[in-house]
Amino acid sequence: MFEIIRIFSALTMPGLLVLLFSRVTYNRVIGLVLTVALIAGSVYKGYTDTFYLIVIDAFSLTAGFWLAAKMKPRAVKNS
Repeated sequence: MFEIIRIFSALTMPGLLVLLFSRVTYNRVIGLVLTVALIAGSVYKGYTDTFYLIVIDAFSLTAGFWLAAKMKPRAVKNS
């Protein structure tokens, strides 16, 4: 059961984090870099310990980066 939660989290969380950080920083590359830094810290601490979880994280990062590119940019008000 714990392994299923880890796989589901690896599928969803990195992509959502890329979207969140991209929306907060208004730059999708910075959002990707911040998320990769969090995942690198997770791997370093030992929470992501298998190769297939790293591959699933990479897939989710790619999907989140693609979705961040598809987000509608905010209109800047000139006042």
